Amino acid sequence: MYIGRFIIIGKGFGGYCVCSRSFPERQIIEGKNGWVVGPTLDAPDTNNPYISYNCLGVEGKCVVIGNGSHVDPIREKISIGVSPRDALSTVLLALDYEKDAYDTPRIAGIIGEESTIGVVRKDGIDVQIVDRPMLVSTYEKNIPCGYEFDRGSAEKIAEKIYTLGFEFPVCSIGVTVGEDIDISVANNMDR
Repeated sequence: MYIGRFIIIGKGFGGYCVCSRSFPERQIIEGKNGWVVGPTLDAPDTNNPYISYNCLGVEGKCVVIGNGSHVDPIREKISIGVSPRDALSTVLLALDYEKDAYDTPRIAGIIGEESTIGVVRKDGIDVQIVDRPMLVSTYEKNIPCGYEFDRGSAEKIAEKIYTLGFEFPVCSIGVTVGEDIDISVANNMDR
């Protein structure tokens, strides 16, 4: 099944996976303001604004994870004291779904003292406080739902989320939040 980009958020952990039919030449690397999804060295040139973005940002003891340009504004809201639920809701509502050929939803989650998950689609918005591991994706599973997932280390989360069996995985990132924040990446494991 092809579900596009997806996140799994649980209490104290999370992960994000890029699955792509159209732009498989991508990787996740550490950037100036967080972790960035961007083209690999062998990627063809494109003017698509949705294929390169910050996918993970840290603000204090909170980690914001998502599939696009909304990650940074959510992180900024948290930095000024807005609650995770309100930061996620207001930014998703303000930026709305992506205006591409597929009306791609924006998905995001916040891992911290209170973990949240959310999505904005063409037909609505859904933001929930996480009480068990939950998944939301850009396609097929675009309403947050419970998902059986064992936490493990950040490295194990990145590897497991990449190999869940959804079609066309490209790269993934896993994170654990506790006393410390641990982040790990799995890039192009099938190449």
